[in-house]
Parts: sequence; C-alpha cells; structure tokens
Amino acid sequence: MEKDRINPSFWRKVVYILECKACGEQVCKRGMRAILLADTTIELFSTDSPDFSVVGVIPQIFMTAHCNCKIQNIGCLCCGSVVGYHVLTPCRKCMRSCNNGHFWMFHSNCVSACGRMNLKDGDYMVWKELPAMTQDDATFAMECFR
Repeated sequence: MEKDRINPSFWRKVVYILECKACGEQVCKRGMRAILLADTTIELFSTDSPDFSVVGVIPQIFMTAHCNCKIQNIGCLCCGSVVGYHVLTPCRKCMRSCNNGHFWMFHSNCVSACGRMNLKDGDYMVWKELPAMTQDDATFAMECFR
C-alpha cells in the first residue's frame, strides 16, 4: 500500500521491524502497531507486505468469532511457528471501521518488534517517510549497512 492510499491519521505511526520470537528470523520490515478492529483489547502488528521469503500462508480458511472476515494463519517458514494471519476477505463491518488498509497481521506475543530508523536524522521512521514497496528493499539494505 502506498502512502497516498493510507489514511493520513496513520502517517505518524512508527515503522517496526518484526522478528519471529521462536527463531529470531525477520518476518517483516514494514510493521505498524495496531489494534484488532473486532476486539479493541487485542494489540497486534499489521503490515502491507510481510517478507514472503520467510512468511507463508497456511491454506485453511476460517472466520473469527468477532466478525465475518475470512482469514488464514501465516507461519514462519524457518521454524514453522504461526506468527499471525492474513485477511483474505475483509467483512463489511471491519472495512467500515477506521482501518489502516493492512491485511497481514502479526500476533504481538509471536513477534519481537524494533523501531526502524530513518537515514535522514537517525530518528524512528514513520509511515509517511516509508519508501514505496517497490523501492523499499534497496532503501532497507542501505539503512542496514550504514
């Protein structure tokens, strides 16, 4: 999801790098702290794009008790741990709620989070500063080797 398609109320949210708690493998470099729309007592992380070389979809489709979204669990391909879920088909109730447009969710008890730094001022990167997905791999590599 590009910046112009995300609600401006989410632009100032910090970008997180997420790692599988079970094995330490990086599962996402574009995470956002979020709450579950169907149950606002549940905190999680969401993203517009997990690291598909490390995260895989588990084929079984199911629905939650809180809404009618169709979802699939996602797992770490390195260790096999379930780390979250993918919203395959969002329900009308969730789409009408204030949401960030992300359909990949990570359970906060299954991942470790670290704020991603930006190159400009060494502060935490926020979503407004995040490069487009197509440019993010090159940008992230430069950030890591700086």
